[in-house]
Amino acid sequence: MLKRTVLFILLSVGFSGMKAQQTIPFRITKHNNIIVKALVNKKDSLDLMFQIAMKEYSISPERKHKADHIIFNKEEVSDHNTVEIGKINQKNVRFFDNQLTGHEADGKIGTGIFDGKAFKIDYDNNQFVMYDKMPDLKGYQPVNIILDHDGFYLAADNIIDGDQQQEAYFVLQSGFSGTILYSNEFAEEKQLDKKLKVTGEKTLKNSEGKILITKQAILPYFKLGKSVFKDIPAGFFSGELKTQNVSYLGADMLRRFIWIFDAERKMAYIKPSKYFSEPYYKMN
Repeated sequence: MLKRTVLFILLSVGFSGMKAQQTIPFRITKHNNIIVKALVNKKDSLDLMFQIAMKEYSISPERKHKADHIIFNKEEVSDHNTVEIGKINQKNVRFFDNQLTGHEADGKIGTGIFDGKAFKIDYDNNQFVMYDKMPDLKGYQPVNIILDHDGFYLAADNIIDGDQQQEAYFVLQSGFSGTILYSNEFAEEKQLDKKLKVTGEKTLKNSEGKILITKQAILPYFKLGKSVFKDIPAGFFSGELKTQNVSYLGADMLRRFIWIFDAERKMAYIKPSKYFSEPYYKMN
């Protein structure tokens, strides 16, 4: 009888541990974007790109799959939808219409699915993991996070000229395929067009004839936590249009780590992934 009781307790603990976490499989495109398969309103099968800088869902005007069962109002908003992703079922989900997304995607999925839970972006096993309690963090290093308007901000060091470190805040941007994109303010203040080796540029004009120049350059060193990267591609803008208000830490940098975010979104924990030393993504 005692053995049966002990066995029952052990099984109960095991099953409760299983219930404490849920997984969502994903795939990674050649552009470093994470794609999740979703069934919306039990009718529309969609490929959604994970966008860490938003909470809700959205549909792209350039989608490849039909989304006929998502009904939008005049403000291009649709409420009270159901979404099935793996074994997870969500109700009263909001979608926004006509928002551009990444390659191979019909729309976007934000972080709202993880509300109230810690979650991991596991690039080694191509899955998200949601936790009711924080998992074992052995081997991870902590990074402070600031959550602002659904964006996850963190500080990193940039060595632009000589050995002087320049700290900057970056918003995690999984929809941007590259490594780093600097804000207009940072690029002008640090004179990136003069101090970095520029490897390419494009000139664009808007309908008013104002010029926007996109530049690709090489940053000598970039430090995130304890990890240091050498000769990293970095983008920035110059010209009359000042549209880039924040700096991005893009998908090419995100994939180089496994990330765990606490439920309060105050801390992230990172360790190198299998992509840590992969060649850098080349922007067109």
